[in-house]
Amino acid sequence: MTVSECRSEDVPALTASAGALFAEDGGRHDAFMDTGWPAREGAAYYAGLVDDPDSLCLLADGGAGHLVGRLRKPDPLRPDAVTAVLESMRVAPERRRQGLGRALFEAFVAWARERGANEMTVQAYAQNASALAFYEAHGFRPFLVTLARS
Repeated sequence: MTVSECRSEDVPALTASAGALFAEDGGRHDAFMDTGWPAREGAAYYAGLVDDPDSLCLLADGGAGHLVGRLRKPDPLRPDAVTAVLESMRVAPERRRQGLGRALFEAFVAWARERGANEMTVQAYAQNASALAFYEAHGFRPFLVTLARS
């Protein structure tokens, strides 16, 4: 199992993994999700993140999984919070429960600590029980709850 930081040449694999996440998670849990966004705009977006020192883009086993993280600096409303945001994470269905998610997450935690983060956040769909269970098993607890109504 290999987890590596993305380079420019890894952007197509990162974009493909993110596209699969959009389709299988967003497409299933969010009627308004534009699941075509990664194919149209993902390459430019992820290429920008790969070059951003406040972002982390990881691939596991060449595209069997990915993680995208970002560092959010303190702001006037929360001046002491340096937040590492786990923006996106996916492991291909046939590779789940083999430790790839844990390896990606541990690399994210190490990266966040090196940059002085004192909190980490992640969002997951309320209906995605397996994602919620994974994040809760890794120490995340509900902090803000977004309620939606059509």
